[in-house]
Amino acid sequence: MVRWLTIIVAAGTWWIAMETQATSQDDSRLYEMRVYYAAPGKLDALHERFRNHTVRLFEKHGMENVGYWTPIDNTDSRLIYFLAYPDRDARDNSWKAFMADPEWQSAYKASEVDGRLVRKVETAYFSASDYSPKIVAHVKGDRVFELRTYTATAGNIDALHQRFREHTVKLFAKHGMTNIAYWTPVADQKRWSDKLLYILAHPSREAAQTSFTNFRQDPVWLAVRSASEERAGGSLTATENGVLSEFLVATDYSPIR
Repeated sequence: MVRWLTIIVAAGTWWIAMETQATSQDDSRLYEMRVYYAAPGKLDALHERFRNHTVRLFEKHGMENVGYWTPIDNTDSRLIYFLAYPDRDARDNSWKAFMADPEWQSAYKASEVDGRLVRKVETAYFSASDYSPKIVAHVKGDRVFELRTYTATAGNIDALHQRFREHTVKLFAKHGMTNIAYWTPVADQKRWSDKLLYILAHPSREAAQTSFTNFRQDPVWLAVRSASEERAGGSLTATENGVLSEFLVATDYSPIR
């Protein structure tokens, strides 16, 4: 009986893994990460414009609001958010319609009577990785988010993805971290070509530290890391700025929070 139950569990585990992979593989959306640097003293006004106008008008013009965050240590007054579109053409058409919308033009002009709200904008385009959980809106109360960016060593981006796909994502969950999304850059994003971008959620920054301490000491992780680096001939992530982490809080108008 025990052996039979083990087979059932093993089969169930395999089936769940395959179902998760299939779900993420079905996600063909284009994701855009946009980072706004608010002008001095204008971050609250920028939030107000998004809250009262921008988010709704994005949806009106076919853009999917995924999530909106600000860094906990926000010394440069940033707003980081992700939108999703069916494809690049849909993205361009949506933005063209949005910018021409009289309601947006009116809201924009009214919000900037006393000066511009944004001093700089950065954008990048991504696809959901085949091991990302389904990226959907969900609200789970107070928690912090962690945006992590990995830069792979030369020739090792595929090996890094393999390690996440087969081991890391599951070990994160084992140690109390919530996998929110994993993204890979689209082909024309050359400066992102060797990078992996993902978001985790934690009950708090202290919980995140505890989770990562336990993860890094996990015998399974130690064995996986050793084996993957032995195959690659060294670390899978760059020595300098190979792993970047930033803690975020969701805005009150974020679909994911």
